[in-house]
Parts: sequence; structure tokens; C-alpha cells
Amino acid sequence: MAQVVAMRSIQSLFSCPTSGSVQERVEKLKPSSFASKVLARNDKKSFNVVFRSSHITARKSAPELIPVSPEDDSKLRGVQQFGDTSVAMWSKPTVRRKTKIVCTIGPSNNTREMIWKLAEAGMNVARLNMSHGDHASHQKVIDLVKEYNGQAKDNVIAIMLDTKGPEVRSGDLPQPITLETGQEFTFTIRRGVGTSDCLSVNYDDFVNDVEVGDMLLVDGGMMSLVVKSKTEDSVKCEVVDGGELKSRRHLNVRGKSATLPSITGCDADIHVIVKIESADSIPNLHSIITASDGAMVARGDLGAELPIEEVPLLQEEIIRIFHSMGKAVIVATNMLESMIVHPMPTRAEVSDIAIAVREGADAIMLSGETAHGKFPLKAVKVMHTVALRTEATISGGELPPNLGQVFKNHMSEMFAYHATMMSNTLGTSTVVFTRSGFMAILLSHYRPSGTIIAFTDEKRIQQRLALYQGVCPVYMEFLDDSEETF
Repeated sequence: MAQVVAMRSIQSLFSCPTSGSVQERVEKLKPSSFASKVLARNDKKSFNVVFRSSHITARKSAPELIPVSPEDDSKLRGVQQFGDTSVAMWSKPTVRRKTKIVCTIGPSNNTREMIWKLAEAGMNVARLNMSHGDHASHQKVIDLVKEYNGQAKDNVIAIMLDTKGPEVRSGDLPQPITLETGQEFTFTIRRGVGTSDCLSVNYDDFVNDVEVGDMLLVDGGMMSLVVKSKTEDSVKCEVVDGGELKSRRHLNVRGKSATLPSITGCDADIHVIVKIESADSIPNLHSIITASDGAMVARGDLGAELPIEEVPLLQEEIIRIFHSMGKAVIVATNMLESMIVHPMPTRAEVSDIAIAVREGADAIMLSGETAHGKFPLKAVKVMHTVALRTEATISGGELPPNLGQVFKNHMSEMFAYHATMMSNTLGTSTVVFTRSGFMAILLSHYRPSGTIIAFTDEKRIQQRLALYQGVCPVYMEFLDDSEETF
């Protein structure tokens, strides 16, 4: 069941500051006259796309602002204009942004109170890094997110599990150690070693994969060591760039990828977002696209294995390719790194967020900023503010050049294409009713200028749609007869 409606009257129900919560506004869509006026009766298995012409002028209107939560409704009349600097940057978001925000959950924010506050600040997806913590702590966070979704009327938070894929990490240390330039330091495949001059790694073929003269990058390049010699179980190095070494840090070899398998016993059969993080992934992008539902551009590891000047070019190319193929893209790593310890971002970090938004990313991600940073809520609010401001400068209606070829075997594409064209021309939002989420995702990748309000009768689909750019997912019970539903 997928029906698409683009009309100003529905848009006004969702943007009116006095119209109540989303669920209450859903009820306003249910008068018996609605179906006769808007949805043309047809066979239940067919797609119905109808545009209501009343009160619509043939011109592109300014973007309309949509409340995030019921508390924001009362504030909508006083939304800060972009030229007005009288309102502080950290004010609570009062409009719905299209680009989604992924927040990593960790020691700084894994409580009920913080998860609620992050959701109110703008979090759309809660990310759990399975390389840290244990299953009990992750289950606790999952239960809290489910509890929030069960109580929230206007919002839904998706859950993302970052599984233990192919990665090389250092072992545990009793306390952080400082590496000095010129110091000798050893990595060993022997388990349980953690001293001031020797540390275990979790990869048994580490000694075989590195060669004398290779450059080892620790923690995304924060420290670097050159390989001087090898034994059967150890790699002896000299520190080139020192720093503070903590437990379980990423290890990369400049220009090489580890020969680890890409699937581990901890992985699950779920909606797959692949992490583009190794040098080997770049020449295999097209096969990766085919096998996945989307991608995360892990710029930290990419910059460790490839020349750093290539990373921004690869980011733009990956976004372009995945977007043209109708797949979601998340831009991740170091977006607000300074806010782990500082309350304000650098100007370069602000520009980094804006670039990702303008390049068309579906979502932008916070890692250490929220997982263990000092200012997780401020980091989310900065990301929200910058994304929202940047979106206001982007002209709508630009379609990916070959998206039609990707979905040419689906009749849905014809309806989505024309719904997008009509929405862009008339300046309206788009409403879609979907059981599988496919039509909402397809509309998202066409990037209509208005919000995509996606009604679904599946809770799991509602959560999944929370990742996609411009989609506002709303749970609604469907009846067998579409006339009775509406």
C-alpha cells in the first residue's frame, strides 16, 4: 500500500503552531470527506496519486517550518530568523530539519534522562558501538530507546548497532600511557600484555601483514610509529608522533588494509549500512552498493589508510554514487571533535557539517562528542543549528541524474517522480502511506523541497525511516479498506 498526496491543506496541519501533536493532527486527516476529496477510489493494490488544487497557487512557496515536539508548537511563532542574533545558539530546536543526526551512546549519555534530552535536542538515531561496552549495557540502552519511542507522540528514535567488523585494535591498559617521539614501543599478538613499552593487538596475523618501514597509525592518526623489526609474535617500532595511548585504540597501516573477514560472529541479520573505512573498499564501491542498504563514510580510518587530501574528494564521490543509486549515506568521524572537551566548535568543524549537508548526506554523526564528551547536548544542538541553517540555502528540485534508471523496473518510481515534481512546483509537502517504507525512501532520494510525511502501520518501519533525509515517520493503524482508513 503506497499512496502519495501532495497538498497544502495537509502541510498546514503539520506546520500550524496551534494544531497540537502529530498524533492529534493525524486524527484531523480522518473525516469521511477526506477520502472523497483527496484520494481517488481505485483497486486496493494500485497506487493512487492525487493533488488537491484548492487554495494552491502555481508558484514555489518559502519552506514551511514544522515543530519537533508539542512543546515547540507554542514557540513556533517566535522562531529565530537567520539574520537575528538576539537568540542564543543553544536554544531548543523549534523546526524540523531534513538531515538526520546520529548520536553515539556511551558513558556520557547512557542514562534515561540523557537519552530523553538528546532526543529533544535533535537526535534521530541512537548508535551503539559494539566494540565498546558489553551486551548488558547495550541492552539497557536499547530498552531505554524503546521506552522513549513508546511514550513519545511526535518523535521516534532509530537504533543503529555498529558491529564488530574487520578492525585491528590495541589491547587494554591499566591506565593511559604517554608515547614520546623517538621512543621504542612494541605491539605483540600475545594476549593480555599492557605495559609502558609493549601492548597486545587483537589480530593474530598482525605480524604477517606489516613490513619493516611501514607506518602504523594509532587512533586515526593521532599517533604514528614506524616499524623497525619483527619477531614471530611482535612488531618493534619507533614513535614518530607521540601522544596519549589509551585502551582499545584503532591501528592502521598506511596504504594497507588488514586481511580480516568482513563478517564476525557478533554481526546480526539486519538492515545493513556498510562502513567505508578501508583502502580496499574504494575500488569495490559498486559491489558494496549492490550488497547494502546504505553507507557510512568513516573518514577517520579512510584518512589513516589513504592520503588525507583524498578524504574530502572521496566523501563527495561516495555520497554522489550512493545517492544516485538510491541508498542512504551517513558522514561520520571528527565532525565536532573539539566539543569533546570544549563547549564551542571550531569554525572549520561548522563548515565541515555544512559541506556534508550540501553534498546531500542523509545523516551526520557524532561519535566521541556524545559518547564520552563533556558537552553532548551542546554538540547535538550545534549540529542541528548548522544543518538547519545550511538546508535553508539549498534550492530544491535537483534530482540525481540517473536515479530513474535505478528504479526503472518499479512502477512506484513514476508516482514518486511526478509527486516530487508537483511538490516542488507547488511548494507543498508530500504525504505517503507505506507498509514497507519503500515509497518513503524512494521519495527521500528524489529530495523534494517539502517534508515527506510518511504514515506506516509498522513500528519497525517507522524507526527505519528515521534515518532518511526529509522523512517524518508517523505510526498509524491501517485498515484493509483505504476508504475506512482515512
